[in-house]
Amino acid sequence: GGLGAALPAMTQTPLEIVEQLNAPVLGLYGGADQGIPLEQIEKLREALKKSSSQKARQSQIHIYEGMPHGFNADYRPSYRKEAAADGWKRMLAWLKKNGVA
Repeated sequence: GGLGAALPAMTQTPLEIVEQLNAPVLGLYGGADQGIPLEQIEKLREALKKSSSQKARQSQIHIYEGMPHGFNADYRPSYRKEAAADGWKRMLAWLKKNGVA
């Protein structure tokens, strides 16, 4: 799990392509997501901050403490209404800020 590729033939992961980004990234992660360890999220955050890509440095990572994988998926048992609503608001603001919405 995590932000690293499990098999060599898999698509590159976010951590592996930070220097290639030509658009900022918004990451909304569940802090209790067992598939993406917190240390991987922090590695990504640091790589984005230190990137030579200006767009990568404009990225934002938000961790929802205690939230499981799929906390924003209303069809799953892991759905958490308040965190999902906050994530939705952050995403809409992000899209507007970056000229997408």
